[in-house]
Amino acid sequence: MRRFWVNSGIGFAACLSFVALLVVGTYSAAAGIASGGGRAVGLAKGAVPAKYQALVQKWGVLCPTLTPAILAAQLYSESGWNPTIVSPADARGIAQFIPGTWAVHGIDGDGDGDRDIWDPNDAIPSAASYDCELAKDVKNVPGDAVGNMLAAYNAGPGAVLQYRGVPPFRETQGYVKAITTLAKSFEKPVGRVAPSQQAAGAIYFAQKQLGTPYLWGGNGTADQDYRFDCSGLTKAAYESVGIELPRVANDQYNAGSHPARSELLPGDLVFFSNDLNNSREIHHVGLYVGGGYMINAPYTGAVIRFDKIDAPDYFGATRVTKDGAEALPARTAEAKAP
Repeated sequence: MRRFWVNSGIGFAACLSFVALLVVGTYSAAAGIASGGGRAVGLAKGAVPAKYQALVQKWGVLCPTLTPAILAAQLYSESGWNPTIVSPADARGIAQFIPGTWAVHGIDGDGDGDRDIWDPNDAIPSAASYDCELAKDVKNVPGDAVGNMLAAYNAGPGAVLQYRGVPPFRETQGYVKAITTLAKSFEKPVGRVAPSQQAAGAIYFAQKQLGTPYLWGGNGTADQDYRFDCSGLTKAAYESVGIELPRVANDQYNAGSHPARSELLPGDLVFFSNDLNNSREIHHVGLYVGGGYMINAPYTGAVIRFDKIDAPDYFGATRVTKDGAEALPARTAEAKAP
């Protein structure tokens, strides 16, 4: 254990003091930073898989009520970017259309002469077109136009017209909140991302695990001798402050907005990917502590430790929020079909 810290060029006790100072100092400075405003017009790097990014960017501006990030949030929530998925309700493909809805609202997005529910080149444009049709149906309803469009998607335009806004259905209100919150994880931030309120507590938890041997699939339970793998550690760290993250690193990426590397703050999750244009290829996650270092559970045979984030496979970061984590879809649940 002693040998590791010496070889890393930083002593264990010094590391703990180093992190404490960074957290206090960084958050004192961050208290004066206001998050930027304005409508996001771009997508965060790699948040949408590269093979779908141009489609989402193009069709996500089909009407004033829709944005690329809203469209991306819907597609991710529906299918997790899986173009071959079928739900128990027979919702099909990347946009999870049921055949009856597709027959009416599916379009030939790529102009090749057919409307293929399984082809993202048709399904993604169809999802955007359907959103915009719904937005038009409820355009005279007072309130937030985006919320009304999403409510119409979930509950039907009749319900939005009847209630003159988002209807008082728990599922529909939850859907509107989830998609608008999740969209923030797909937006290219406009201005600085607001500091996290729970970051210091998550770091405190992770610090207590330093020196613990890595375990593939480790969740830190007693039967696993309280060992973790990379995403198990970050999940447990944020669980300790009341935020429930998904188990898998590439889903944790969508639990909040994405600060630039130059704007990292202690508590941000930092990610590493096999494909720097695709968040679905993320293979590792750590908890940033400042000064270019993270706490992470690196690999079998190693221990939870401080490592530098400088690596050619560095992908990006997420500033976790409670709302962002709660907006993430449960992959075991039945997909919601339009």
